[in-house]
Amino acid sequence: MSAAAVEHPCEDEPRSLLQEAERLTELLPGYRVEILGGELTVTPAADGRHGRVLTDLTFAFASAHTRETKVIQAIGLWLPDGPFDYAIPDLAVVDADFPDHLIEANCYDPAVFRLVLEVTSSNYATDLRTKVAAYAIAKVPVYVIVNRKADRVHVLTDPFANEFNNHRIHARGEHITLPDSIGAEIELDVTAILDSCSS
Repeated sequence: MSAAAVEHPCEDEPRSLLQEAERLTELLPGYRVEILGGELTVTPAADGRHGRVLTDLTFAFASAHTRETKVIQAIGLWLPDGPFDYAIPDLAVVDADFPDHLIEANCYDPAVFRLVLEVTSSNYATDLRTKVAAYAIAKVPVYVIVNRKADRVHVLTDPFANEFNNHRIHARGEHITLPDSIGAEIELDVTAILDSCSS
């Protein structure tokens, strides 16, 4: 669903895309409602394996949960590429003062985000394409994708325009050392992450 406003025959004023997103969020508990590139995106609730790997990853990022940075699941990121665009990454590392940077609709300034992470579900194409452009435009320094379909982990860094200059794909048996810019020394075991998705 796109466009700046959504027409409703029983109402005098059309709803903005943001108002429609808020309405759908109330109507569809458990679904993730986002506006990406001016398009309203609704994703069904993820399965248990998605939740399990996300919990494991939250523990893996524990050393980034400090006075300076916080590790948070499903925090809204206001996107600069549209009047109402926002995303809700599965996991993020943000500056500890993020509450001071609320923009609108429970979403925060992208400047406070040091890393975003997505675990693919039924919307894997969104995570691998649409959100790559959205997070690059927002200048999020590090984007990690756990690609359940391809059994790989992607690490994208150095955002420029609507893409990332560096895109490394990691397979089982590898360990990933994430950039220091996230505020902690984080090493991810690719096999452990992918096993958590599939077993």
